Amino acid sequence: MAGLKLLLSQSRRLSLPHFSSPPFLPLHRSLSSSSQSGSQSLPIQPVSYAPKPKDPQPDQPTPAAAGESRSTWSREDLRYVKDVSDISPVSYPSRVAPLPEDRSERVGEVRDAESEEMTRETRRIQAESRVWRKPFRMTAEEEKLPFPSLITPEKKKEKRAVLDLMDAIREVKANAKANFDETIEAHVRLGIDQKRSELIVRGTMALPHGAKKEVRVAVFAEGTDADEARAAGADIVGGVELIEEIASTGKVDFDRCFSTHSFMKRLYKISKILNQHGLMPNPKQGTVTKDVTKAVKEAKQGQVKFRMDKTSIVHVGIGKVSLSEEFLRDNIGAFMNSLLQAKPAGLKKTSKYAGYVDSFHICSTMGPGFRVSIQSLSRAADHYSKVYLNA
Repeated sequence: MAGLKLLLSQSRRLSLPHFSSPPFLPLHRSLSSSSQSGSQSLPIQPVSYAPKPKDPQPDQPTPAAAGESRSTWSREDLRYVKDVSDISPVSYPSRVAPLPEDRSERVGEVRDAESEEMTRETRRIQAESRVWRKPFRMTAEEEKLPFPSLITPEKKKEKRAVLDLMDAIREVKANAKANFDETIEAHVRLGIDQKRSELIVRGTMALPHGAKKEVRVAVFAEGTDADEARAAGADIVGGVELIEEIASTGKVDFDRCFSTHSFMKRLYKISKILNQHGLMPNPKQGTVTKDVTKAVKEAKQGQVKFRMDKTSIVHVGIGKVSLSEEFLRDNIGAFMNSLLQAKPAGLKKTSKYAGYVDSFHICSTMGPGFRVSIQSLSRAADHYSKVYLNA
C-alpha cells in the first residue's frame, strides 16, 4: 500500500496525462477511500425483511374466511393484499351428457323457436310493405290462372307424300274451288347458291297449250333478217330508224323484243328505256337469235318468261284449271325442257336433275300445294320433246 501511495505522489509531480485523465479518477478515489477506511471504518447495520407468509393450507382458515375484516389485518398482510379485490368462491353445476331423448326434445324446441321468430319477422316485413304501398297506391299483381287450365298438344307437321305428276294435277284441280278460273303455278327450288351471279337461271318458253292472246312483237334487224321477221308475222321491224324513234320519244309499243347479234351494240343507246319495261334482248333468254322466224312464231304462240329469284326459286304459271290433265302435263313438260336448257354450265353433275332441281311443287291460285316426283317430271319432259320438238 505504501508503494502505491508513492507511485501516485510521483505521478502528480510528473503530471502524467494517463494518470491524471478522467478515467483513472474513480480508481484514485476508491484507493484513497480504501486507505482512509483502513484508518476509520464505518459501522454497517444489517437490514432485515419479514419473510413472505406462506399460502394457507386447505385445512387452515384464511383471515377473510375467519370473518376478519381488513381493518384488523396487520401491515404485513395488507402489503400482499393491498390491491386485490374480494374473491368469492363460485360453484358450477356438474355437466352430464344429454340422453338422445333429451337431445331430440331440445332440437324440437329450438326449431319451434326459430320458426316462430321467422313468422314474426315475415309479418313485420309484410306490415312495412303495406305501409309503403298505401301512399303510392301500389297493388300487387295476382296471377290468375284459368280453371280448368287446358294444355293444347303440339301439332306435328305431317310430311306430305311425293306424288306422281298426273296424281298431283288431279289433286290441284280437285282443290281449286274459287269462283274464277284459277291459274296453276309451278314452284321449283334449285340447288344453286344465289350469291353466285354467274349461275342465275332465266329463260323463255312457249307453252303448247298456252293462252291465245295477241302479242305485239318487235324485231331489230336489217336486210334478209328483217324480211324473214315480217314474213313470220312480226308487228314492228326496224333498224337504226327504230332505235332513234324510241330514243327520242321514250315510248315502247310492243310486248316482246328480239334482235340479231349485229344490232346488240347499237341497242345500248336505248338500253335504259328497254330495261324499264323488261324488254332488253338477252342471249340467255333467247331474245338475241339468228333464227328470227322461229323466235317470232314462238312469241306469237305465247311465250312465258321465268327467272330465279333471290331465294333460288323459280315461279311460273303453266296454265289454267279449265285445261285438261293431258294439256297441263304437256305444259309442265315444256317448262322442264326449257329449265334444263337454262342450266348453268358451271353446275357439273352426273345426272340432269341431281344438284340442280331440289323440289317441284304445283298449286292453284287459291289452293294448297303438292310435291311432284322428279321421275315423273323427267318422263313429261321426254314426252314433250318427242311429240312437239321432233315432229
